[in-house]
This record gives sequence, structure tokens and C-alpha cells, in this order.
Amino acid sequence: MDSGELSHMENGDSKGKEVMNGKTAHTMSSSILRKKSDPMLITGVRFQVLRHFLENLQEVILGTKLTVLFPAIPLAMAADFYKFGRPWIFALSLLGLTPLAERVSFLLTEQIAYYTGPTVGGLLNATCGNATELIIALFALYQGKIHVLKYSLLGSIISNLLLVLGSSLLCGGLANLKKEQRYDRKQADVNSLLLLLGLLCHMLPLLFRYAAGGTGIFTGASILLLSRASSILMLVAYFGYIFFQLKTHRQLFESDQEEDEEDEKAVIGFWSAFSWLVGMTLLIALLSEYVVGTIEAASDSWGISVSFISIILLPIVGNAAEHAGSIIFAFKDKLDISLGVALGSATQISMFAVPLCVVVGWTMRIHMDLDFSLLETGCLALSILLVAFTLQDGTSHYMKGVVLCLCYLAIAACFFVDKIPMDQASFNMGVKPVSAA
Repeated sequence: MDSGELSHMENGDSKGKEVMNGKTAHTMSSSILRKKSDPMLITGVRFQVLRHFLENLQEVILGTKLTVLFPAIPLAMAADFYKFGRPWIFALSLLGLTPLAERVSFLLTEQIAYYTGPTVGGLLNATCGNATELIIALFALYQGKIHVLKYSLLGSIISNLLLVLGSSLLCGGLANLKKEQRYDRKQADVNSLLLLLGLLCHMLPLLFRYAAGGTGIFTGASILLLSRASSILMLVAYFGYIFFQLKTHRQLFESDQEEDEEDEKAVIGFWSAFSWLVGMTLLIALLSEYVVGTIEAASDSWGISVSFISIILLPIVGNAAEHAGSIIFAFKDKLDISLGVALGSATQISMFAVPLCVVVGWTMRIHMDLDFSLLETGCLALSILLVAFTLQDGTSHYMKGVVLCLCYLAIAACFFVDKIPMDQASFNMGVKPVSAA
């Protein structure tokens, strides 16, 4: 059986699939960190099945510039098996998540999406584009560490809005000093509206708690009920946004392609991509469990608060590949892609990941609500409003990036000096360790 027949059987499609007409900003930003494989390395392999496996291994494992971080995965497992220091397990797990997150994006939003078509591929990207953050949040929910869950999701939103977008505007402005950078405001307006809706749903439980003047039993039950109702509305709005993005106004979200046709073709078969995706998802789940289980030990050992680690460090390391891609496209004066990455990811976490955790906690009878503390909610509100004002004129220069980055540093400094004990922080967030129906 030759390689063509093997690929034909694996893909389950004798006619092949047409190349997707448009790539999302998330997909294009991740592809910037990919590197082409060298077919000469495996031409000497005689056995066809072994050659096919090595081809997949070369594309999936060696096909990224983050390959050097893959050894952190077995090192984290060994550190856990041999009972090394828990801060070491946390640090190695965090490093191991970086290439895994990029590879899941490669498999899910490019390889599998090539065979399923642009609509299903866009749906996969819209629901699973931030799979790593979602898996970490679900493990924190399962272990009852609601404060870690809220901190990490909040940090991802703020990081995308201020750090990713700010550094992209800064670098793009410095690289294009002699020309005015412009972008399409329509996509930014849609994302800004959704972020403001999410902010309203986040603020209502907090305002209700302060208006009620306490955290009694009846107040907590009302906040929980309000959070669950708001989460359902947020999910409805997000799925409406997906329909808007993939069907009625798809042209607003499609990024112009200047890539070679070779880059648009799938490099591995559907079932190979699916198998690799399952395996890497399991590894992400394992490392996420390590991260959630050791984050407090790392906080005590390093003298850094859990809030700073969750809000600042986790998003930076976990989304490093996506962030780098966004900055590189800004250098190339492709701000629409950079804005799509930053705003799209922030919208997905705010309107999908957060309410999904509330609903999942509801089914697990865990008290998970949208009542973030005053400090966290205030930082989120100011970040969203600042970005909305920054993007209102459709033009960009490096000074906008400077302001956004400085705002992120100010927020990072705030949580760095935040030494509130976890029990008090959980109380401020309205977190209860006992489940509530």
C-alpha cells in the first residue's frame, strides 16, 4: 500500500476537500510560529507504516518553533512521580503547557478544520480556541478552587485586552512610523459590545451584594441564582455571535490570506490529527491538574500571591505562542489579524468560558457564580472601557500601545502587592466551599 492510498483511507474521502476560503485571525496568528518539515529526514525509511508515523511525528512535534519546551512535559511527570518540590512541578507544568496549547490550535483549527469545512472549523475555533484555559478552569472547579478559576479566567481577559493588544499596537506602530496604521472597526465594535455585555453580567452580582449590605444566606442564594441566569444569557449571546460570525456577516471576520497554497493544505490525515488531538488534550489535562494542585505551594515558596500567579503568569505563559503571532502580524501591518486574536480570545473567555464554568458548576452542585471581588471587577471594567476608547477611530499608533501596556503593568503591580489570604479573598468573592443547589 503506497502513501497515497494510506492517506486516502485515513482521510475517508476519495474526492478530497476544498481549501478553506478564509482563515480566522486566531489560526493565522498561531501559524506564524510553525516551521516547515524536511522530507529528506524520513525518505530512507523502508516500512510505509513507520514512515507515515514519522511524518506525523515530524509535523506535530517538530513542526513548531516551541519544540524545545516539549521536554518539560516528561520532566513534570518525573518530578511528580519522584515527589520533587511542588514549585518545580508547577513551573515545569506551566512550561509544558505552552507548546501543547500551540499544537492543539494547529491540530484543531487547521488540520481537522480542513476536512470538516470552514463552517465547522470556525465553530471549533470559536468554542475550543482557548482550550488550555478552559481545561485549567474546569480542573480548578472540580477541585473546589473557585478563586483560582476566577483569577485565571479574569487574567486571560485582561492579558488579551491590555498586554497582547497593547504590545501589538506598540510594536506595529514602531515598525510603521512613516505610515498610518488602519484597521476595520466593524469587527472591533462587535467584540467591544459583547465584552460590555459580559461586563454588565459580571457587575450585577457584585452590585447586588453591596446593595443588599451583606453576604448572608439569602443574599448568597440570590447572587447564585442571578449568576446562573446571567450565564445562560451570556451563552445565548455568544452562540448568536457565532452565527453572526460564521453565517450572516462572515466577511467581517475573514482575514486576508497571503500565504502559499502549500500552507493551506492539511499535512496529516484526519484520523491522525484526531488521535494526536486526543493525546495532547489528555496531556494538557494532566499538566493542568499539576498546575492547579501546586499553585498554592508555588505561591508560598516564591513569596508571590496566588492572585498574581493566576492573573499575570498563567495567561502570559499559556498564551505565549498566540501572543507572539499577534505581535508579528502587527509588525507586518496586519492589525486586523492582531485585533482578531486579542479581542476574539477575550470575548471567547468572557462570554463562553466563564458562563460555561458557572453552568458546569451548577450541574456539579458547586457554588460558582459571577461575583468577583471589587478589585478584580474594577480592573476588568477599566480594561474593557480603555480598549473600547482606544479602538474607536479605526487608526493606530505606538502611543496607544504604550498606554495599554502601562495599564497592564499597573494592574500587575496591584496584584503583586496583593497579599490578601486565600480565605479572605474567597470571602470577598462570595465563594463557598460547600455546594449549593
